[in-house]
Amino acid sequence: MIRVYDNQAVAKRANVKKIDNPLSQPDATSFDTQPKPTLAALAAAVLNGLISLFSSSLTKELMNTISSTMIEARLFCGDAIEVLRGMPDESIDLTVTSPPYNIGKEYEQNRPLEEYLEWCRIWLGELFRVTKPSGALWLNLGYIAVEGRGRAVPLVYLLWNQSPFYLLQEVVWHYGAGVASRKSFSPRNEKWLWFVKNPSQYTFNLDAVRDPNVKYPNQKKNGKLKCNPQGKNPGDVWIIPKVTSGSGRASRERTPHPAQFPLAVVRRIILASSNPGEVVFDPFAGSGSSLVASTQCGRRAMGSELRSDYCAIAERRLRAARLRHEELALFD
Repeated sequence: MIRVYDNQAVAKRANVKKIDNPLSQPDATSFDTQPKPTLAALAAAVLNGLISLFSSSLTKELMNTISSTMIEARLFCGDAIEVLRGMPDESIDLTVTSPPYNIGKEYEQNRPLEEYLEWCRIWLGELFRVTKPSGALWLNLGYIAVEGRGRAVPLVYLLWNQSPFYLLQEVVWHYGAGVASRKSFSPRNEKWLWFVKNPSQYTFNLDAVRDPNVKYPNQKKNGKLKCNPQGKNPGDVWIIPKVTSGSGRASRERTPHPAQFPLAVVRRIILASSNPGEVVFDPFAGSGSSLVASTQCGRRAMGSELRSDYCAIAERRLRAARLRHEELALFD
């Protein structure tokens, strides 16, 4: 099942008015006498449905719009911080996300660097709160110019200590296509920072992501294979093509979103850092790559995205992925 929510849709379906600030309102116990649930309240209710719990603060009428059965994807068309603030503590197993880079893309509002970092501190703090004790965050960001200090500073280096998460490892995603440079080496990588909430308790399914491309798979030592028959550890440099655009060279998974990362990257992260049936969240869902990859990997997906046009792209991709899954199931 795939569902997309926004504040207007919630008001229309529940016949209520939008609350401008849900955090300042008391719990809704009756549609007739109390303030009405907003996107934040709906996010909390949906998440509770994902983990088979229900909030007593929501009315039966609203809960009837939210299935308590196993779902594949929920997407909220709204502000990430508002959605996060409506989510219960320790309810997410894994977050995979790539927030706006603050470099002037069409989907972002340029801010002074310190203001941008403060905004990141807010949502990172909320994300830490909603992450389970054994949960993780994989964070992807590009580069930014820092006046007087650097031309292309990796944003993740400015953010690694801005949240309570524990930085476990940096993974370099290397790709072939990209912009060309005449005054420096052409950039061909981005960083993924792997954060965990508890460095002694986290999920790592190495066997699920082993690389079968082993140079000497039958090499033995003392009569035993030196390499795992399932493949080798893929290491911390991942060579995976970007989602390219352009006539005659666009990737098959290309959408109109200008900063789309490939499903292959997200699938590896999800398989390694979560288990089947767990909840994977992307607060900056964009074209929905994290959600699509989550459903492909048998996880339950939840995301938020501010722009309605990107929500529409993500919904189409999710429906196409669901249809493909059903077609393949016919031949199982």
